[in-house]
Amino acid sequence: MTEQRTAHADASRRPDEGRAKPYTSAIATANLAHQAAAGTRGESHATPGETTGEVAINTSLSCDNLSVVRERIAEALAAHDEDFVVDVQLVATELAANACDHADDPRRLVLRREEHPDRGAELVVEACDATVSRTPVVGMSSIGPYRGHGMQIVERLCTDWGVRVEDDLKIVWARLPIPA
Repeated sequence: MTEQRTAHADASRRPDEGRAKPYTSAIATANLAHQAAAGTRGESHATPGETTGEVAINTSLSCDNLSVVRERIAEALAAHDEDFVVDVQLVATELAANACDHADDPRRLVLRREEHPDRGAELVVEACDATVSRTPVVGMSSIGPYRGHGMQIVERLCTDWGVRVEDDLKIVWARLPIPA
């Protein structure tokens, strides 16, 4: 297994600075405040936790209709806070869209719960594809000048994200704390 870790952006920089309607999320704001208070902003969470066996979604990606991904997430996480569900939908849709736009089949999306002794419960979103040679770059896109902002959203909403390679598959993962 090959692991590439992606560092968080500077907590003082916001991807929406200067925009009339800033992007905000209650979960993202709480994440940043918690990380600042704990002094953990920028530390790696790449070490996986103990998988609890709870896999909310494990499905192949149909790139022609990613709204199905959002619907499945809403169904699978119906018992959770609406803000959390929306954040998971944004992250999963972005990772899935990147796999569809920049990578080859097979493509899969996995949502699973992990328990960490120091961080608590987290939802891990994984988008898997067969193009191990291409990894996401925050703020850049090979498709056009008005693209490339999705990974900034992922970086803002998640405690950590990164890329690993297993069995000739690239797995782009992101972690979100599960609200109590």
